[in-house]
Amino acid sequence: MAAFDFKKDLCRRISQVRPTRWVRFGIVAAVFLLWVAWIGNPWWALALLLLFDIYITGYIPFTWWKKSKNKAVTAVMSWVDAIVYALVLVYFVFSFVGQNYQIPSSSLEKTLLTGDYLWVNKLTYGPRVPMTPVHFPLVHNTLPILGCKSYLDSPSNGYRRLKGLRGVESGDIVVFNFPAGDTVCARFEESPEYYDLLVKRYGRETIKRNPDKFGEVIYRPVDRRQNFVKRVTGMPGERLRISGDTVYIDGRAQAMPAQVQFNYIAALGRPIDEERMHSLGMAQGDVQALLAEGPDRLRLQALLPQAAQGDFFYMMPMTQDMIAELRADGTLHDAVKFGDVFRTDGTALNLFPEGLSDNWTLGDYGGEEGLLIPRKGMTVALTPEAWQTYHRVIRNYEGHTDSYMRDGKVYVDGKPADTYTFAMDYYFMMGDNRDNSQDSRFWGFVPEDHIVGTPMRVLISFDKDRSIFNGGIRWNRILKDANPDK
Repeated sequence: MAAFDFKKDLCRRISQVRPTRWVRFGIVAAVFLLWVAWIGNPWWALALLLLFDIYITGYIPFTWWKKSKNKAVTAVMSWVDAIVYALVLVYFVFSFVGQNYQIPSSSLEKTLLTGDYLWVNKLTYGPRVPMTPVHFPLVHNTLPILGCKSYLDSPSNGYRRLKGLRGVESGDIVVFNFPAGDTVCARFEESPEYYDLLVKRYGRETIKRNPDKFGEVIYRPVDRRQNFVKRVTGMPGERLRISGDTVYIDGRAQAMPAQVQFNYIAALGRPIDEERMHSLGMAQGDVQALLAEGPDRLRLQALLPQAAQGDFFYMMPMTQDMIAELRADGTLHDAVKFGDVFRTDGTALNLFPEGLSDNWTLGDYGGEEGLLIPRKGMTVALTPEAWQTYHRVIRNYEGHTDSYMRDGKVYVDGKPADTYTFAMDYYFMMGDNRDNSQDSRFWGFVPEDHIVGTPMRVLISFDKDRSIFNGGIRWNRILKDANPDK
């Protein structure tokens, strides 16, 4: 038996490769090397040898099934090959370019609507290198039907972001991983009642002892936490406060987003029906008819002096454009902001930070000085008030888990500390639907490593209140700018 001559065999294989195959390899290799240069890790360039074998030499028998005489094997494996190819492509596109995202709630109405499907661009801020690189690319954190994790906890990567086109700017609409979603109860993961709230309400031990009610308690890595979308209201290093619903940054009043809306108590001359809600862009679930009989009616009429005797009263979210339209056609007789007449304080709302926000409200937030948003490299004195504001940043987001306050003294990594220097930038996020938005006013700052990207376009939009054949598709929103104020 003649000895195997590797050099001769290699030359033979290369000489038999069709020119079109070389062209395909050249394109793939060029794109791959650009990607390697982008991520800045030259070790990945070794994978070029695998690509060379796949396209040129064929020593690893990836396409063994093409030589099979069994037609069933050939048919099945051709589908498997195409699916694997597609999944690898989707993995890289979703990880490094962008991905689709659905708006599940009304927190950003009327800028983005419930039922909008967005294309989220990850190139603008630079994509994160996947923290959990081994994951199924078409689902976020749970496999459908099976109900198990769609990713492996290890291997894992630390936070690293590739170079983007620009940084996050004030007013941007941003998709990010929910910071307070690091620990979740499986049955409540997609509800507004996140783990910390459940612990306050029921206690940690009750949750642990009742898995049938709360589900398994799971820790989620940063990039597998629930996706949220809000508007950047406060930037790193700024002081934010809200007074009379107006946001002040470092003492300067900020303009309201064009489509911001608040909850109003309104007096209408006629009932508002489904068609009118649809034409105004109101979600039916957000409009609540108020019982107005006897003393209740007298109280409502006192709040709305321009209301007529036979008016109908509603609680409804409205923009200034909606108010103007309803006044113009004579439907709206009077309206007052709910927050202007009914004060719900921070204790009842569980506003952030706990203990300091007891007398704050959604429309008057941050105290006299405002809330200082952490900036990378910024140092703060660790007073008891600072610990109440930043303890989650220190412990949960920056990894100093052995940190606590005892007898009025703060300890970081088990050692007494008078100051703390932040390792990351943080952002304060709010929804445009100000009275119906779970945002930073409830759960605090968003770390830079939680930023996913910014929505660019509405791909398609579905109105959950209507059937497909009766206005269920919002044709006027297809390919609409998803960040119109920027």
